[in-house]
Amino acid sequence: MNHRERVLTALNHEKPDRCPMQVGFTPEFARRLRRELGLDGRKEHNPHGGGNTYQLERALDQDVLMTSVCWANAYYQDDKAYVDEWGVGWTNCEYATPFGKGHYTDVVSHPLADDDAISRYRPPDPNRPELYRASEWMIREYGREYFLIGATVTTILETAIALRGGEQLMMDLAADPDLADAILDLPFHYHLAAAKKLVEMGVDMIWTGDDVGAQGSMIISPAMWRRVFKPRMAKFFAALKHINPNIKIAYHSDGFIYPIIPDLIEIGLDVLNPIQPASMDPVRLKQEYGDKLSFWGTIDEQHTLPFGTPADVRREVLTRLDTIGKDGGLIIGPTHFVQLDTPMENFRTMIETITRTPYPRSG
Repeated sequence: MNHRERVLTALNHEKPDRCPMQVGFTPEFARRLRRELGLDGRKEHNPHGGGNTYQLERALDQDVLMTSVCWANAYYQDDKAYVDEWGVGWTNCEYATPFGKGHYTDVVSHPLADDDAISRYRPPDPNRPELYRASEWMIREYGREYFLIGATVTTILETAIALRGGEQLMMDLAADPDLADAILDLPFHYHLAAAKKLVEMGVDMIWTGDDVGAQGSMIISPAMWRRVFKPRMAKFFAALKHINPNIKIAYHSDGFIYPIIPDLIEIGLDVLNPIQPASMDPVRLKQEYGDKLSFWGTIDEQHTLPFGTPADVRREVLTRLDTIGKDGGLIIGPTHFVQLDTPMENFRTMIETITRTPYPRSG
């Protein structure tokens, strides 16, 4: 099987020759991995794949390549403070690991924090041709061999929080729903336009979603999600499947979102990501929803990958293959970009266990 065939087989709930794999990296880990693999590093890594040369992905024998047209492209834009094209202000925060210093970018100012700014605000234009040049190149170069994902994550809520501020947006949702709707519609319409364009161009899957789950509960109530976000996501999914009935749609949320999984299935979800095992049990998800959903992720980036032993990593990979990956239905990988604190031996063990373990293992 080539990479694309392997993913399509798994998403059809059939057994491929091995479990398909997708792994992303923070910029610092990507540079460290390039040195490890002896790659030239001519192109800086983009966490969502847009515009990079995909050297690392291909060198690791990954099955998925990703291109990104979404507000989340604003992450990691600079190593100092900056303002993105949405008017959101960012700062750079440093942290230390045993393998050197890393950084993450954090939102510090919101262009719609003041009510009087909302009526004057104009979001970026999602129809600019330059937004899609990297996607065009990826599809042209790799469309026959690899499974291609178009990322439009931070689809509604996370971008709206960046625009308005989290506390204020939550108050708006409760006290001024019309104002909240006007803000939420800005990222919704942008990302819908981008997703439709990527489907028309020929990607295999659109990656949507927002972090609506915390470690052990949802950060907004299931009732609020159903009232505010479910109708928008239903419209989003339907518009994409109208263009291509075979398009796969993934929904991302960190943390605990058990209560809304049936709702996501109802509106046409194909793939749930990233399945943090500290928040949702992969075995339970397979048992309850494995006939309706495929899954993407599942390898613990909070504990096992950075802080476990290579034996722990190998055991977790094999457990996932034997449970949530049984009989297909899984794209395996870490539940977050691999961080700089990850030992290279653990990373190598994860990759080697995935790529060297053939199906079937069970049944």
